[in-house]
Amino acid sequence: MKLGLGLYRHQLDRDHFAFARQCGCTHLVVHLVDYFKSAPRNQPGDQPVGDDAGWGLAGDPNQLWTYAELAALKREINAAGLELEAIENFDPAHWHDVLLDGPQKAAQLENLKTLIRNLGQAGIPIMGYNFSLAGVGGRVKGPFARGGAEAVGMDGPCDQPMPNGMVWNMIYDRHAPPGWVPSATPEQLWQRLQDFLDALVPVAEAAGVTLAAHPDDPPMPTLRGQPRLVYQPRLYQKLLDLKPSPRNALEFCVGTLAEMTEGDLYDAVDHYSRQGRLAYVHLRNVRGKVPHYRETFIDEGDVDVLRVLRILRKNNFSGVIIPDHAPQMTCAAPWHAGMAYALGYLRSAMTVASR
Repeated sequence: MKLGLGLYRHQLDRDHFAFARQCGCTHLVVHLVDYFKSAPRNQPGDQPVGDDAGWGLAGDPNQLWTYAELAALKREINAAGLELEAIENFDPAHWHDVLLDGPQKAAQLENLKTLIRNLGQAGIPIMGYNFSLAGVGGRVKGPFARGGAEAVGMDGPCDQPMPNGMVWNMIYDRHAPPGWVPSATPEQLWQRLQDFLDALVPVAEAAGVTLAAHPDDPPMPTLRGQPRLVYQPRLYQKLLDLKPSPRNALEFCVGTLAEMTEGDLYDAVDHYSRQGRLAYVHLRNVRGKVPHYRETFIDEGDVDVLRVLRILRKNNFSGVIIPDHAPQMTCAAPWHAGMAYALGYLRSAMTVASR
């Protein structure tokens, strides 16, 4: 098992790379989507939250991430003594009609194929994604963690409809007509995922890139009036079985799994890690289940982190583990302090679990 850190786009600089090394990380998972673009209620911090208007504006639909851009980022990360393990999340500007089954779907699938080939050429082994219409929504911030540290939680269902021009909690079309995105059926959403996997998995196999699916966060059966795919642990298996391939794998989020209302977290960790289908792992702690939960410090929630790590070790998981979220600590550098605490705990726990 390897310790990594996830960085948002505005954090992709030498200081954050040095911080990761100083905390004992060997790998990075990076976000190239800018979740904080033109969103007054969604300011850079530990993680994006926003309101009913979403996180902000999606990127440029005509500007794909190029091989040159990806290779340059990888060189800079390598120069800091780290490895670039994964890119996390496609930009909604690049695949909104793949999610919505819209008129640009075929062209956008071709663009996603180009992105996967660019990752492969640059030597980046994993592309994480979340096949979701509503994306991450309905969360609130508050003094939820130990000592009143600011963390994220959920206070109830979130089914306000999505406005036209929005998908994945971001605005891809500022000029969309008034109205709401029609609700899809679960069957339609699963078929859209099937189309996505049928198109991309063969390209990923040829490029040497693993597609890694994140479960729905928060794991509700519906969000903003739209169905969800992986909101219970058993549904991860349905996703894997749609396209059996080592390149169809999981971005395994322990915190999200812990928030689910069915199944046993430790059985799920054992089941999926025994299959060798974990591309990389998000590991945070939470207290409670959807639609009422609170994120906590890594050592105070409902998750027995050491038990999770021992199961992963038993099943020979050798990939990267990152603390995907951490509470903000009361100091001059809230994000850094929270992440340093989580990374130090995980580094020690990984050592103990390996004995």
